[in-house]
Amino acid sequence: MMEKIQNLGRFLSRMVMPNISAFIAWGILTTIFHSDGWFPNSELEQLIGPIIIYAIPLLIAYSGGKAIYGTRGGVIGVIGTMGLIAGSDIPMFIGAMLMGPLGAYILKKMDLAIKDHIPTGFEMLVTNFSAGFLGVLLTIVAYKAVGPLIAILNEVLKSGVTLVLDRSLLFLASIFIEPGKVLFLNNAINHGVLSPLGIQDALANGSSIFFLLETNPGPGLGILLAYWFYSKGTARDNAPSAMIIHFFGGIHEIYFPFVVMRPALFGAVIVGGMSGVFSFQLLGAGLRATPSPGSIFALMAMAPKSELIAVVIGVVISTAITFILACLILKRSPIVEIEDEFEVSENYTALFKGRADDFRISKITFACDAGMGSSALGASLLTRIIKQNQMTLPVVNVSIDAIPSDSDLVITYSDLIGRAKKQAPNAIHVGIKDFLNKEAYEQLIEAIKAYCIITEVNMEKSKPSEILMKTNIILNRATVSMEEAIKHAGELLYNSGYVGEAYIEGMLAREEKFSTYIGNNVAIPHGENSVKDCIMESGIVVVQYPNGVSFGDGKLAKLVIGIAGKGNEHIQLLANIAEAIEDESILEKMLTTNNPDYIYELFSSEGMM
Repeated sequence: MMEKIQNLGRFLSRMVMPNISAFIAWGILTTIFHSDGWFPNSELEQLIGPIIIYAIPLLIAYSGGKAIYGTRGGVIGVIGTMGLIAGSDIPMFIGAMLMGPLGAYILKKMDLAIKDHIPTGFEMLVTNFSAGFLGVLLTIVAYKAVGPLIAILNEVLKSGVTLVLDRSLLFLASIFIEPGKVLFLNNAINHGVLSPLGIQDALANGSSIFFLLETNPGPGLGILLAYWFYSKGTARDNAPSAMIIHFFGGIHEIYFPFVVMRPALFGAVIVGGMSGVFSFQLLGAGLRATPSPGSIFALMAMAPKSELIAVVIGVVISTAITFILACLILKRSPIVEIEDEFEVSENYTALFKGRADDFRISKITFACDAGMGSSALGASLLTRIIKQNQMTLPVVNVSIDAIPSDSDLVITYSDLIGRAKKQAPNAIHVGIKDFLNKEAYEQLIEAIKAYCIITEVNMEKSKPSEILMKTNIILNRATVSMEEAIKHAGELLYNSGYVGEAYIEGMLAREEKFSTYIGNNVAIPHGENSVKDCIMESGIVVVQYPNGVSFGDGKLAKLVIGIAGKGNEHIQLLANIAEAIEDESILEKMLTTNNPDYIYELFSSEGMM
């Protein structure tokens, strides 16, 4: 059950976190230009409504749909969400979180059901019109059914919250919020529940206490201060830097391990959180929008000027209460040293010794729940240590559910290591409790140097920089068979990171069913519909054969243009190619030029890059 809740939290985070800058932009606009803001401006205030009603819900829907089914899923999610927006006068954040993934999931299943039944040559027509008809259906259903249901749910939630507020019991929410945060449900709680309620409350009242319930940095600061005063060894040494990162940087995950190390501290953060909420209620504190990250600076920036002091007082009170309780707990049974806080060097040695003698590492992957806070911090620190050791080993940070399956070495919190192993079962996994321990990283690097072969990553292959790269313009190639020409184009796409290797077979299979020769000495081989999942990035390659390649029945191709279009981007690629070659003089020069820059600049001018 807990794992399902955590998975839901991560998915909600994937919808909201990429668009957090939009929330911040809206919050800044509201804070500054609202009629109750710092500098009221009736003209600029008109920007506030459209952003919160249209832009942010549609961005959330697109992100949710894209997470399920790429760009195609994102588009259908937006179409469905428009039905919700049109039928409601409240911000449809919860609706967007539902319609975005749901629409993408239905489209994905529909595409899988019909893909083997589409006549050759009609893929473009069928996929576009099927998505269009589904979009119409989703919009109508959202408008007539889903929207009203969400409106009813919204009223029920409002009634429940009003009941709690009227009885001054909102502080009891900390019983669930504070432990949930420490168990890595912070993103689910904040972005999935509190933010939608807070935004609606802020629209009605100018600010909302809901934005302060999860983001209050006071309990975490109190825990870290207590460790600094009443602990020894590694925990105490790391507490000051953790305080700076938590309180001023807003990365709350940094204090979670300190609570887990002493379970009795759950009581301290709960009571500290309750005292903060009670203070916020008593003093009438609230924020204009979600502060992200939850640093004291973000809280102050999002606070109305009339409520700024109240916000600061609430944070101070929650810090003080948590600190006092945590001190009593730690003083009673102080932590002298945390022996098993990290996997020690001997364990690193055992991990690598169990692998082949020539085990290769091309990069290190850091993972945390959202992939934006603590993992970014750890990746940055480890990168500096790697450079100090004069090594070339890239370090990337991702969310736990975005760990590449082919990862070599994955570092994550000990509590998340089980889920990390599911994402990359063949990788070496290192579970740690603190992303700030330099000694642990130094031991890890020593083990890598002793037992691993470091291979450089071809970054151009892993992530192409543009749709057409100059290295993929091959001129004056000797005549080959049609199959060899198609295979060569496919290999260029594969070696550049646009497609998986199976896409090449898909190109050959398509040619057997339907010729990709389009006339004027030009052929555009591309994969059949069954291998579209092999496309990682949209791209094209251009190969010139001055003496031509026979595509059968007297069809002679002097220009072979391999295509891989992600989603429906191949439609635009085909249109751009057609426009580029429709002028006979331009086409003739393309067929005979010895200058790759000419073709590169020509396609650039057609809007492909």
